[in-house]
Amino acid sequence: MPSSVTLSAATRQNLLSLQDTAALAATNQNHLSTGKRVANALDNPVNFFQAQGLSDRANALTNLLDGISNGIQTIQAASKGVDAASSIVKQMQSVVSQMQSNAATNLPKLQGTAVLGTAAESTATGKSQRDVAAAKTVIGTASAANGTASGNVGVDTTKVDTLQLAAGSTVYNLSIKTTDTVNDLVNGINRSGVATASIDSQGQLQITGTGSDPLTVQAGKITAGTGAITADATELAKLTGGAVATAAGGTSAQRSALVNQFNNLRTQLDQAVKDAGFNGTNLLNGDAMTVSFNEKTGSAASKLQIQNSAINSLNLGIGTATDSATAQAGANFGVQNNADLGDAADALTNALTTLKSTSSTLGSNLSVIQTRQDFTKQIVDVLDTGAANLTNADMNEEAAVSQALSTRQSLSISALSLANQAQQGILQLLR
Repeated sequence: MPSSVTLSAATRQNLLSLQDTAALAATNQNHLSTGKRVANALDNPVNFFQAQGLSDRANALTNLLDGISNGIQTIQAASKGVDAASSIVKQMQSVVSQMQSNAATNLPKLQGTAVLGTAAESTATGKSQRDVAAAKTVIGTASAANGTASGNVGVDTTKVDTLQLAAGSTVYNLSIKTTDTVNDLVNGINRSGVATASIDSQGQLQITGTGSDPLTVQAGKITAGTGAITADATELAKLTGGAVATAAGGTSAQRSALVNQFNNLRTQLDQAVKDAGFNGTNLLNGDAMTVSFNEKTGSAASKLQIQNSAINSLNLGIGTATDSATAQAGANFGVQNNADLGDAADALTNALTTLKSTSSTLGSNLSVIQTRQDFTKQIVDVLDTGAANLTNADMNEEAAVSQALSTRQSLSISALSLANQAQQGILQLLR
Protein backbone atom coordinates (compact mmCIF):
# COMPACT_ATOMS: atom_id res chain seq x y z
CA MET A 1 0.00 0.00 0.00
CA PRO A 2 1.23 3.53 -0.67
CA SER A 3 2.60 5.20 2.40
CA SER A 4 0.11 7.55 4.09
CA VAL A 5 3.03 9.55 5.42
CA THR A 6 3.73 12.62 3.38
CA LEU A 7 7.43 13.41 2.79
CA SER A 8 8.73 16.65 1.48
CA ALA A 9 10.25 16.72 -1.98
CA ALA A 10 13.69 17.46 -0.53
CA THR A 11 13.43 14.60 1.95
CA ARG A 12 12.25 12.20 -0.70
CA GLN A 13 15.06 13.27 -3.10
CA ASN A 14 17.73 12.79 -0.44
CA LEU A 15 16.20 9.47 0.57
CA LEU A 16 16.40 8.21 -3.02
CA SER A 17 20.02 9.38 -3.24
CA LEU A 18 20.82 7.53 -0.02
CA GLN A 19 19.17 4.37 -1.38
CA ASP A 20 21.17 4.59 -4.61
CA THR A 21 24.35 5.01 -2.62
CA ALA A 22 23.51 1.96 -0.50
CA ALA A 23 22.92 -0.11 -3.66
CA LEU A 24 26.22 1.03 -5.16
CA ALA A 25 27.96 0.25 -1.88
CA ALA A 26 26.49 -3.25 -1.89
CA THR A 27 27.77 -3.79 -5.44
CA ASN A 28 31.15 -2.41 -4.46
CA GLN A 29 31.36 -4.72 -1.45
CA ASN A 30 30.54 -7.68 -3.70
CA HIS A 31 33.35 -6.69 -6.09
CA LEU A 32 35.77 -6.41 -3.18
CA SER A 33 34.77 -9.73 -1.62
CA THR A 34 34.76 -11.78 -4.86
CA GLY A 35 37.42 -9.92 -6.81
CA LYS A 36 35.07 -10.03 -9.80
CA ARG A 37 33.27 -7.21 -11.47
CA VAL A 38 31.43 -9.73 -13.67
CA ALA A 39 30.42 -12.60 -11.41
CA ASN A 40 27.53 -13.95 -13.49
CA ALA A 41 25.79 -13.52 -16.80
CA LEU A 42 23.48 -10.85 -15.33
CA ASP A 43 26.42 -8.55 -14.64
CA ASN A 44 27.61 -8.53 -18.26
CA PRO A 45 26.51 -11.40 -20.53
CA VAL A 46 29.04 -10.71 -23.29
CA ASN A 47 32.06 -10.51 -21.02
CA PHE A 48 30.90 -13.39 -18.82
CA PHE A 49 30.51 -15.91 -21.66
CA GLN A 50 33.66 -14.76 -23.46
CA ALA A 51 35.64 -15.19 -20.26
CA GLN A 52 34.07 -18.59 -19.62
CA GLY A 53 35.09 -19.75 -23.11
CA LEU A 54 38.66 -18.60 -22.55
CA SER A 55 38.79 -20.29 -19.15
CA ASP A 56 37.37 -23.54 -20.52
CA ARG A 57 40.06 -23.68 -23.22
CA ALA A 58 42.76 -22.81 -20.68
CA ASN A 59 41.55 -25.70 -18.48
CA ALA A 60 41.54 -28.09 -21.45
CA LEU A 61 45.11 -27.15 -22.38
CA THR A 62 46.19 -27.44 -18.75
CA ASN A 63 44.85 -30.99 -18.69
CA LEU A 64 46.88 -31.75 -21.84
CA LEU A 65 50.06 -30.63 -20.09
CA ASP A 66 49.98 -33.83 -18.01
CA GLY A 67 50.02 -35.93 -21.17
CA ILE A 68 52.79 -33.78 -22.65
CA SER A 69 54.84 -34.21 -19.49
CA ASN A 70 54.36 -38.00 -19.64
CA GLY A 71 55.48 -37.92 -23.27
CA ILE A 72 58.67 -36.09 -22.32
CA GLN A 73 59.44 -38.60 -19.57
CA THR A 74 58.74 -41.53 -21.90
CA ILE A 75 61.19 -40.21 -24.50
CA GLN A 76 63.81 -39.47 -21.87
CA ALA A 77 63.50 -43.02 -20.53
CA ALA A 78 63.96 -44.40 -24.05
CA SER A 79 66.94 -42.11 -24.59
CA LYS A 80 68.57 -43.44 -21.42
CA GLY A 81 67.95 -46.95 -22.74
CA VAL A 82 69.71 -46.10 -26.00
CA ASP A 83 72.66 -44.68 -24.04
CA ALA A 84 72.90 -47.89 -22.00
CA ALA A 85 72.66 -50.04 -25.14
CA SER A 86 75.38 -47.99 -26.86
CA SER A 87 77.67 -48.41 -23.86
CA ILE A 88 77.13 -52.19 -23.87
CA VAL A 89 77.77 -52.41 -27.63
CA LYS A 90 81.07 -50.61 -27.11
CA GLN A 91 82.00 -53.17 -24.46
CA MET A 92 81.13 -55.92 -26.94
CA GLN A 93 83.39 -54.26 -29.50
CA SER A 94 86.20 -54.41 -26.98
CA VAL A 95 85.63 -58.14 -26.44
CA VAL A 96 85.65 -58.83 -30.20
CA SER A 97 88.81 -56.75 -30.53
CA GLN A 98 90.48 -58.91 -27.89
CA MET A 99 89.42 -61.99 -29.84
CA GLN A 100 90.85 -60.60 -33.07
CA SER A 101 94.17 -59.71 -31.45
CA ASN A 102 94.70 -63.42 -30.83
CA ALA A 103 94.44 -64.34 -34.52
CA ALA A 104 97.90 -65.77 -35.12
CA THR A 105 97.31 -68.96 -33.15
CA ASN A 106 94.23 -69.72 -35.21
CA LEU A 107 95.72 -69.52 -38.68
CA PRO A 108 96.30 -72.80 -40.56
CA LYS A 109 99.95 -73.40 -41.47
CA LEU A 110 101.62 -75.69 -43.99
CA GLN A 111 105.29 -76.43 -43.41
CA GLY A 112 107.28 -79.61 -43.96
CA THR A 113 110.53 -80.80 -42.49
CA ALA A 114 112.69 -80.79 -45.64
CA VAL A 115 114.47 -77.60 -46.67
CA LEU A 116 114.75 -75.87 -50.05
CA GLY A 117 118.08 -74.33 -49.19
CA THR A 118 120.48 -76.60 -47.27
CA ALA A 119 123.33 -75.65 -45.01
CA ALA A 120 125.80 -77.12 -47.53
CA GLU A 121 124.36 -74.90 -50.28
CA SER A 122 124.62 -71.94 -47.98
CA THR A 123 128.30 -72.67 -47.48
CA ALA A 124 128.91 -73.19 -51.19
CA THR A 125 127.22 -69.95 -52.23
CA GLY A 126 128.11 -67.77 -49.27
CA LYS A 127 124.41 -66.93 -48.80
CA SER A 128 121.91 -67.66 -46.04
CA GLN A 129 119.73 -70.70 -46.38
CA ARG A 130 116.74 -68.35 -46.85
CA ASP A 131 118.42 -66.57 -49.78
CA VAL A 132 119.53 -69.85 -51.32
CA ALA A 133 115.98 -71.21 -51.25
CA ALA A 134 114.48 -67.95 -52.61
CA ALA A 135 116.81 -67.89 -55.62
CA LYS A 136 116.13 -71.46 -56.79
CA THR A 137 114.11 -72.00 -59.95
CA VAL A 138 110.91 -73.95 -59.29
CA ILE A 139 110.44 -76.01 -62.47
CA GLY A 140 113.19 -78.10 -64.03
CA THR A 141 115.71 -80.73 -63.08
CA ALA A 142 116.58 -80.75 -59.41
CA SER A 143 120.04 -79.35 -58.73
CA ALA A 144 121.88 -77.88 -55.78
CA ALA A 145 122.97 -74.29 -55.62
CA ASN A 146 126.69 -73.52 -55.86
CA GLY A 147 128.96 -70.65 -56.57
CA THR A 148 127.93 -70.45 -60.23
CA ALA A 149 124.30 -71.69 -60.28
CA SER A 150 121.25 -70.81 -58.18
CA GLY A 151 119.92 -74.39 -58.21
CA ASN A 152 116.51 -75.85 -59.02
CA VAL A 153 113.73 -77.32 -56.85
CA GLY A 154 113.03 -79.92 -59.51
CA VAL A 155 109.24 -79.65 -59.97
CA ASP A 156 108.16 -81.65 -63.07
CA THR A 157 106.68 -79.28 -65.66
CA THR A 158 104.72 -82.13 -67.24
CA LYS A 159 102.82 -82.58 -63.97
CA VAL A 160 102.66 -79.08 -62.52
CA ASP A 161 101.93 -75.67 -63.99
CA THR A 162 99.65 -74.35 -61.22
CA LEU A 163 99.68 -73.96 -57.46
CA GLN A 164 96.10 -73.94 -56.13
CA LEU A 165 95.15 -72.33 -52.80
CA ALA A 166 91.71 -72.94 -51.30
CA ALA A 167 90.13 -71.71 -48.07
CA GLY A 168 86.43 -71.82 -47.38
CA SER A 169 84.66 -70.95 -50.64
CA THR A 170 87.65 -69.11 -52.09
CA VAL A 171 89.93 -70.81 -54.63
CA TYR A 172 92.99 -69.13 -56.10
CA ASN A 173 95.07 -70.58 -58.95
CA LEU A 174 98.64 -69.35 -59.25
CA SER A 175 100.30 -70.13 -62.59
CA ILE A 176 103.93 -71.23 -62.37
CA LYS A 177 106.15 -70.29 -65.32
CA THR A 178 109.28 -72.19 -66.16
CA THR A 179 111.43 -69.22 -65.21
CA ASP A 180 109.77 -68.58 -61.81
CA THR A 181 111.89 -68.78 -58.72
CA VAL A 182 110.77 -69.73 -55.24
CA ASN A 183 110.77 -66.00 -54.44
CA ASP A 184 108.36 -65.42 -57.37
CA LEU A 185 106.17 -68.18 -55.97
CA VAL A 186 106.19 -66.55 -52.51
CA ASN A 187 105.21 -63.18 -53.99
CA GLY A 188 102.38 -64.79 -55.98
CA ILE A 189 100.98 -66.49 -52.87
CA ASN A 190 101.13 -63.21 -50.97
CA ARG A 191 99.06 -61.56 -53.69
CA SER A 192 96.33 -64.22 -53.51
CA GLY A 193 94.55 -62.93 -50.44
CA VAL A 194 93.98 -66.55 -49.44
CA ALA A 195 97.34 -67.14 -47.80
CA THR A 196 100.75 -65.67 -47.14
CA ALA A 197 104.08 -67.33 -47.70
CA SER A 198 107.61 -66.88 -46.43
CA ILE A 199 110.91 -68.69 -46.29
CA ASP A 200 112.26 -69.17 -42.80
CA SER A 201 115.90 -69.04 -41.74
CA GLN A 202 116.19 -72.82 -42.23
CA GLY A 203 115.29 -72.52 -45.90
CA GLN A 204 111.79 -73.97 -45.47
CA LEU A 205 108.72 -72.65 -47.29
CA GLN A 206 105.86 -71.81 -44.91
CA ILE A 207 102.34 -71.10 -46.16
CA THR A 208 99.83 -69.57 -43.71
CA GLY A 209 96.14 -68.98 -44.34
CA THR A 210 94.88 -65.42 -43.98
CA GLY A 211 91.67 -66.71 -42.39
CA SER A 212 90.94 -69.50 -39.97
CA ASP A 213 89.17 -71.72 -42.51
CA PRO A 214 91.16 -74.88 -43.30
CA LEU A 215 93.77 -74.16 -45.96
CA THR A 216 94.36 -76.58 -48.83
CA VAL A 217 97.39 -76.25 -51.14
CA GLN A 218 97.73 -78.41 -54.23
CA ALA A 219 100.17 -78.48 -57.14
CA GLY A 220 99.19 -79.89 -60.52
CA LYS A 221 97.62 -79.27 -63.89
CA ILE A 222 94.39 -77.31 -64.49
CA THR A 223 91.88 -78.98 -66.80
CA ALA A 224 90.71 -76.56 -69.47
CA GLY A 225 86.97 -75.88 -69.36
CA THR A 226 86.26 -77.39 -65.94
CA GLY A 227 88.96 -75.59 -63.96
CA ALA A 228 89.58 -78.77 -61.96
CA ILE A 229 93.13 -79.51 -60.88
CA THR A 230 94.89 -82.82 -61.29
CA ALA A 231 96.97 -82.71 -58.15
CA ASP A 232 100.28 -84.41 -57.60
CA ALA A 233 101.23 -84.82 -53.96
CA THR A 234 104.81 -85.80 -54.82
CA GLU A 235 105.47 -82.60 -56.73
CA LEU A 236 103.76 -80.53 -54.00
CA ALA A 237 106.05 -82.11 -51.40
CA LYS A 238 109.05 -80.81 -53.32
CA LEU A 239 107.79 -77.25 -52.76
CA THR A 240 106.51 -77.56 -49.21
CA GLY A 241 109.19 -79.83 -47.90
CA GLY A 242 106.83 -82.74 -47.36
CA ALA A 243 103.94 -80.90 -45.68
CA VAL A 244 100.46 -82.41 -46.01
CA ALA A 245 98.14 -80.68 -48.45
CA THR A 246 95.57 -79.48 -45.90
CA ALA A 247 95.94 -77.72 -42.58
CA ALA A 248 93.29 -76.48 -40.17
CA GLY A 249 93.50 -73.51 -37.85
CA GLY A 250 94.21 -73.91 -34.17
CA THR A 251 92.01 -73.14 -31.18
CA SER A 252 92.64 -70.08 -29.03
CA ALA A 253 91.99 -70.56 -25.34
CA GLN A 254 91.78 -66.78 -24.96
CA ARG A 255 88.98 -66.62 -27.49
CA SER A 256 87.18 -69.52 -25.84
CA ALA A 257 87.29 -67.70 -22.51
CA LEU A 258 85.64 -64.62 -24.02
CA VAL A 259 82.60 -66.41 -25.46
CA ASN A 260 80.51 -66.23 -22.27
CA GLN A 261 81.54 -62.63 -21.67
CA PHE A 262 80.28 -61.59 -25.09
CA ASN A 263 77.01 -63.50 -24.81
CA ASN A 264 76.37 -62.12 -21.31
CA LEU A 265 76.78 -58.59 -22.64
CA ARG A 266 74.33 -59.40 -25.41
CA THR A 267 71.79 -60.51 -22.81
CA GLN A 268 72.36 -57.35 -20.78
CA LEU A 269 71.73 -55.23 -23.88
CA ASP A 270 68.31 -56.86 -24.38
CA GLN A 271 67.43 -56.45 -20.71
CA ALA A 272 68.47 -52.78 -20.66
CA VAL A 273 66.19 -51.81 -23.54
CA LYS A 274 63.30 -53.77 -22.00
CA ASP A 275 63.64 -51.69 -18.84
CA ALA A 276 63.59 -48.36 -20.70
CA GLY A 277 59.82 -47.86 -20.42
CA PHE A 278 57.84 -45.17 -18.59
CA ASN A 279 54.30 -45.52 -17.32
CA GLY A 280 53.76 -48.68 -19.35
CA THR A 281 55.13 -47.34 -22.66
CA ASN A 282 58.52 -48.42 -24.01
CA LEU A 283 59.49 -46.79 -27.29
CA LEU A 284 62.48 -49.15 -27.60
CA ASN A 285 60.11 -52.11 -27.53
CA GLY A 286 58.18 -50.88 -30.56
CA ASP A 287 55.36 -49.27 -28.55
CA ALA A 288 53.51 -46.32 -30.07
CA MET A 289 52.82 -43.03 -28.30
CA THR A 290 50.63 -40.07 -29.26
CA VAL A 291 51.12 -36.68 -27.61
CA SER A 292 48.22 -34.22 -28.07
CA PHE A 293 48.96 -30.51 -28.18
CA ASN A 294 45.45 -29.03 -28.44
CA GLU A 295 41.91 -29.85 -27.35
CA LYS A 296 40.50 -30.31 -30.86
CA THR A 297 39.66 -33.50 -32.72
CA GLY A 298 39.80 -34.76 -36.28
CA SER A 299 41.76 -32.78 -38.83
CA ALA A 300 41.99 -29.81 -36.46
CA ALA A 301 43.83 -31.85 -33.84
CA SER A 302 47.47 -31.04 -33.23
CA LYS A 303 49.51 -34.04 -32.09
CA LEU A 304 52.77 -35.94 -32.50
CA GLN A 305 52.80 -39.69 -33.08
CA ILE A 306 55.97 -41.55 -32.13
CA GLN A 307 56.82 -45.18 -32.82
CA ASN A 308 60.31 -46.59 -33.17
CA SER A 309 61.29 -50.01 -34.39
CA ALA A 310 62.02 -52.42 -31.57
CA ILE A 311 65.62 -52.24 -30.42
CA ASN A 312 67.23 -55.53 -29.42
CA SER A 313 70.32 -57.54 -30.23
CA LEU A 314 68.54 -59.48 -32.97
CA ASN A 315 67.24 -56.37 -34.75
CA LEU A 316 70.63 -54.71 -34.36
CA GLY A 317 72.23 -57.63 -36.18
CA ILE A 318 74.22 -58.83 -33.16
CA GLY A 319 74.42 -62.62 -33.03
CA THR A 320 75.65 -65.00 -30.38
CA ALA A 321 79.24 -66.14 -30.08
CA THR A 322 80.08 -69.84 -30.47
CA ASP A 323 83.38 -71.49 -29.61
CA SER A 324 83.88 -72.86 -33.12
CA ALA A 325 86.16 -72.39 -36.11
CA THR A 326 83.30 -73.10 -38.48
CA ALA A 327 81.58 -70.11 -40.06
CA GLN A 328 78.15 -69.65 -38.46
CA ALA A 329 74.87 -68.82 -40.13
CA GLY A 330 73.18 -65.44 -39.92
CA ALA A 331 74.51 -62.95 -37.41
CA ASN A 332 76.01 -65.65 -35.18
CA PHE A 333 79.76 -66.14 -35.34
CA GLY A 334 82.41 -68.66 -34.43
CA VAL A 335 85.09 -67.05 -32.29
CA GLN A 336 87.78 -69.30 -33.73
CA ASN A 337 86.92 -68.12 -37.26
CA ASN A 338 88.65 -64.87 -38.23
CA ALA A 339 86.21 -64.07 -41.03
CA ASP A 340 83.31 -64.47 -38.63
CA LEU A 341 85.02 -62.16 -36.15
CA GLY A 342 85.40 -59.55 -38.86
CA ASP A 343 81.69 -59.82 -39.63
CA ALA A 344 80.88 -59.53 -35.92
CA ALA A 345 82.99 -56.38 -35.65
CA ASP A 346 81.19 -54.87 -38.66
CA ALA A 347 77.81 -55.79 -37.15
CA LEU A 348 78.66 -54.00 -33.90
CA THR A 349 79.75 -50.90 -35.82
CA ASN A 350 76.45 -50.94 -37.72
CA ALA A 351 74.57 -51.42 -34.44
CA LEU A 352 76.17 -48.29 -33.01
CA THR A 353 75.17 -46.37 -36.14
CA THR A 354 71.57 -47.55 -35.72
CA LEU A 355 71.56 -46.56 -32.03
CA LYS A 356 72.94 -43.13 -32.87
CA SER A 357 70.19 -42.66 -35.45
CA THR A 358 67.57 -43.74 -32.90
CA SER A 359 69.02 -41.36 -30.32
CA SER A 360 68.90 -38.52 -32.86
CA THR A 361 65.25 -39.26 -33.66
CA LEU A 362 64.31 -39.37 -29.98
CA GLY A 363 66.15 -36.10 -29.39
CA SER A 364 64.31 -34.42 -32.24
CA ASN A 365 60.93 -35.59 -30.94
CA LEU A 366 61.85 -34.50 -27.41
CA SER A 367 62.75 -31.03 -28.65
CA VAL A 368 59.40 -30.71 -30.44
CA ILE A 369 57.42 -31.80 -27.38
CA GLN A 370 59.34 -29.54 -25.00
CA THR A 371 58.78 -26.60 -27.36
CA ARG A 372 55.06 -27.35 -27.47
CA GLN A 373 54.98 -27.71 -23.69
CA ASP A 374 56.43 -24.23 -23.23
CA PHE A 375 54.08 -22.88 -25.91
CA THR A 376 51.04 -24.46 -24.24
CA LYS A 377 51.97 -22.96 -20.88
CA GLN A 378 52.27 -19.54 -22.50
CA ILE A 379 48.90 -19.92 -24.26
CA VAL A 380 47.24 -20.95 -20.97
CA ASP A 381 48.69 -17.83 -19.36
CA VAL A 382 47.36 -15.67 -22.22
CA LEU A 383 43.90 -17.24 -21.95
CA ASP A 384 43.74 -16.86 -18.17
CA THR A 385 44.87 -13.24 -18.44
CA GLY A 386 42.28 -12.55 -21.13
CA ALA A 387 39.50 -14.08 -19.02
CA ALA A 388 40.63 -12.10 -15.98
CA ASN A 389 40.66 -8.86 -17.94
CA LEU A 390 37.03 -9.44 -18.90
CA THR A 391 35.71 -10.28 -15.41
CA ASN A 392 38.15 -9.32 -12.66
CA ALA A 393 37.66 -6.15 -10.67
CA ASP A 394 40.34 -3.52 -10.30
CA MET A 395 40.85 -3.71 -6.55
CA ASN A 396 42.55 -0.32 -6.38
CA GLU A 397 39.62 1.25 -8.17
CA GLU A 398 37.08 -0.61 -6.04
CA ALA A 399 38.84 0.48 -2.85
CA ALA A 400 38.72 4.09 -3.99
CA VAL A 401 35.06 3.70 -4.93
CA SER A 402 34.35 2.23 -1.49
CA GLN A 403 35.79 5.29 0.19
CA ALA A 404 33.92 7.60 -2.16
CA LEU A 405 30.64 5.81 -1.49
CA SER A 406 31.25 5.98 2.23
CA THR A 407 31.74 9.71 1.97
CA ARG A 408 28.75 10.03 -0.30
CA GLN A 409 26.64 8.05 2.14
CA SER A 410 27.65 10.33 5.00
CA LEU A 411 26.80 13.36 2.91
CA SER A 412 23.45 11.89 1.92
CA ILE A 413 22.58 11.28 5.57
CA SER A 414 23.58 14.84 6.39
CA ALA A 415 21.47 16.15 3.50
CA LEU A 416 18.51 14.10 4.63
CA SER A 417 18.89 15.49 8.11
CA LEU A 418 18.89 19.03 6.76
CA ALA A 419 15.82 18.30 4.66
CA ASN A 420 14.00 17.23 7.82
CA GLN A 421 14.92 20.34 9.82
CA ALA A 422 11.80 22.24 8.61
CA GLN A 423 9.56 19.54 10.03
CA GLN A 424 11.53 19.52 13.26
CA GLY A 425 10.80 23.29 13.58
CA ILE A 426 7.08 22.59 13.36
CA LEU A 427 7.53 19.95 16.04
CA GLN A 428 9.06 22.56 18.33
CA LEU A 429 6.03 24.87 17.82
CA LEU A 430 3.71 22.07 18.75
CA ARG A 431 5.58 21.58 21.99
